[in-house]
Amino acid sequence: MELIFIRHGQGEHTLDIPSSLQIKNPSLTPKGVIQAQLLRNQFPLTNKDIVFISPIRRTLQTAFIWSENIDCSKIVSPLVSPRMFPILPDKNTLPCDKIIDLEIIKEEYPTFEIDMNVPLDLWADGINVMLESKFLKIAEEFITDCKLLQKEKIYIVSHDGTITSYRQLISGQNLTRKDFPYETGWFQISC
Repeated sequence: MELIFIRHGQGEHTLDIPSSLQIKNPSLTPKGVIQAQLLRNQFPLTNKDIVFISPIRRTLQTAFIWSENIDCSKIVSPLVSPRMFPILPDKNTLPCDKIIDLEIIKEEYPTFEIDMNVPLDLWADGINVMLESKFLKIAEEFITDCKLLQKEKIYIVSHDGTITSYRQLISGQNLTRKDFPYETGWFQISC
């Protein structure tokens, strides 16, 4: 099985760092919309594909634009929500990385499935500042569950820190922030 992690398109929260990190629920920029549209050519989806999506506006928008008019499975899950990398003790989730309320996701993205097979607290807190030991456990479970889907490829629209955390777990390599993917950058790994 191939996991293909794709970082969301450019978001408003990246335009004036560090102050823009305080934006709550930032959307894609016009450039981010174009980047998401370009994914259609780079990774053409079919109705047999599965896409896991972080419950954050910019990832939801990226997946929506990329998968428009394709009847593939689109599953929103906090297991691929923002993750600080490397994890720093005593840090809080920034406003730009807070999970959107489930009711808003259901209303704005009615064709997306909601992953209710995860503990409810993950829908509130996500994995952003979760202890590494707990993250590793749930990340391994997520990968196992992906394997059970018996698909050749599974796509995951997520965030730079999350992608790097999963990549480090799966590959066994020690990675740094220099390994972060750029906007709509991707990383494919066999499991």
